[in-house]
Amino acid sequence: MQLKSKLLAGLAALMLAGPAAADGIERAAIVMPGSISDNGWNQAGFEGLTKAGEALGFEAAFSESVHQPEQIEVLSDYARRGYDLVIGHGGEFQDAVERVAARFPETMFMVNNGLGTKDNIANADFYFSQIAYLMGYVAGSMSDTGTIGIIAAQQFKFTTDTVAGYEAGAKAANPDVRVLVTWTGDWDDIAKGKEAALNQISQDADVIWPTMDSATLGAMQAVQEKGVYGIGIYRDAINEWPEILQSAILDVRGNMRSYLELATAGKLEGALYRADMGNELAMRIGSFHPDIPVDVVDEVNKLIDAMKSGTLVVNPQ
Repeated sequence: MQLKSKLLAGLAALMLAGPAAADGIERAAIVMPGSISDNGWNQAGFEGLTKAGEALGFEAAFSESVHQPEQIEVLSDYARRGYDLVIGHGGEFQDAVERVAARFPETMFMVNNGLGTKDNIANADFYFSQIAYLMGYVAGSMSDTGTIGIIAAQQFKFTTDTVAGYEAGAKAANPDVRVLVTWTGDWDDIAKGKEAALNQISQDADVIWPTMDSATLGAMQAVQEKGVYGIGIYRDAINEWPEILQSAILDVRGNMRSYLELATAGKLEGALYRADMGNELAMRIGSFHPDIPVDVVDEVNKLIDAMKSGTLVVNPQ
C-alpha cells in the first residue's frame, strides 16, 4: 500500500502534456532513491526531467523515496505501462535496471551515475575525479592543520572516483596533507552527517567536504558550529553557507537535458554520456571564497584549462 501510494502520488503530481516527440520519446519516468525536496541529488533529477519535459514536449512522471527492495517493481511498472524512457536515478539502480531491461527490450533505460551499458541501457555520469581534484586542490591549499576530510554515503564507482580525485588534488597542493575519508552508509540521515563531520573535525580536519544528499545539511551544521571550512556540491553552495570555500557544481539538470534532447530526437543509444569540465552546462566550479588567495585562484583556473586541453588527466576514466 505504501509503495502504491508513492507511485500514485508521483503520477498525480506530475503529468506534463505537450506536443509528442515525432521520432523519439513521448513519455519518460524517473525513479529516485530519496525525496524530491532534498535540495540535492534527488531534487535535481526531478527538476531535470520535469523541466526538460516542459521544454521538449514529452510527458513526465516520477516516483520518489524508492528503496532497493522496491526498485524492480517500480521500474517494471513504468515499462509495463508503455513509458519510452525509464530512468534509475543513481548507481544503486544499475542491477535492477539490468534485470528489468532484459524483460522489456522495447523500453529504453537510463541510469544516472550508472556503470555498464547494453542495447537498451544507457548511462549518464560526470567525470567525478576531475572536478573532485579541483576541490581537493582548494582544500589542500587552504588547510592550516594539514588535515582535510571528505564524507560520503555508499561506495559506488562515482563516490570512489570522487574520493580518489579529492585526495589527488589535495596532495598536488600539499604532498603532506592528511585526507580523512568517512563512509556513513546513509544519504539522508542528518544526524549521521553531523556526527561524521564532528568526528573529522575532532581529528583536526579544518576543511570538510560532505557529498551526501539531505545528510549534507547535518555535516554543514557541524562545519558552521566549529568554525571550519566546507566544500559544496551540486550547486554554488556559498550562497547558503558562507563557510564554503568552493563548490563542485554537478549540474544534473544540465546533464539530463543533454541526453533528453537526444532521446526526443530518437538518437539516445545504449552508450555512456559523460560530462567533464569541457561541458560547462553540466559540470563547473562555483564561486571562490574571499579568503582564498589570488595565486590559488589562478592555479585552479590553470588546472581547469589543462583539463579541458587534455594535458591534465585525473584518474583516467
